This record gives sequence, structure tokens and C-alpha cells, in this order.
Amino acid sequence: MPHLRLEYSANLDQKADMSAVCRAAHEAILSTGLFEIGAPRVRAYPAPHYAIADRHIENGFVDMVFRLGAGRSAEDKKRAGDAIMAAVAAELAPLLAAPHFALSLEVVEIDPALSWKKNSMHARLRDQ
Repeated sequence: MPHLRLEYSANLDQKADMSAVCRAAHEAILSTGLFEIGAPRVRAYPAPHYAIADRHIENGFVDMVFRLGAGRSAEDKKRAGDAIMAAVAAELAPLLAAPHFALSLEVVEIDPALSWKKNSMHARLRDQ
């Protein structure tokens, strides 16, 4: 159950293809071999209201939170984080080359006792 949530400053809608960013992150998650195809969820939400650093009009950000189920080693979690960060950074390379952009990622392990799930996609995708 890996879920990647991207929150970004709405001014990036004119500067980046966030659908492409989501697809690249999704591919990176699957490329690790840690998750089956029915598991990853990647979604992006613009923040229409924000104040960043010196409040320069060009300032922008993407803040990512990758939540995954318990039980993976620290090395596996780091590998997944490295893959996601590399893929998203590659998609957003022009923004990273400018002095007005911040990209961050946090990996969070979900407590299984406090997480409920129902997913009919797994059965369909496992039968392929």
C-alpha cells in the first residue's frame, strides 16, 4: 500500500507537467520491485495559497510524503525514497536549476493496527 502524495505550489501548474511527474514517480515506485502493480497510488494537489522563503513571486515547491505499510527494511525504504526522489528531480530538473524551487520527500511507515484497507484491484491485476 504505497501512497505518494505531492503537494505543490499552484504557480507550478504553468511551469511543470504534474501528470508527467506523477507518472514518473509511479514508474519509480514499481521499478524498485518492492510493490505489486495494484499497490501504488500517486496523486498531486496544488496549494493555491502559500508563502515561501522570501515570498519571491517565482518561488515554488513540491513536498512529497510517501506512506507505506510496515515490514520493510530501512534499506528498502531508502531505496524506494531514492528512486522516487531521483525520478521526480529528473522531471523537475529545469525548476531545480533555478534559484526559486524546493523539492522534499519524507517516507512514513503506516502502523498496521491503525490502517484499514479494501482493494478489489489486486485480485484483478494478479490474474493477468
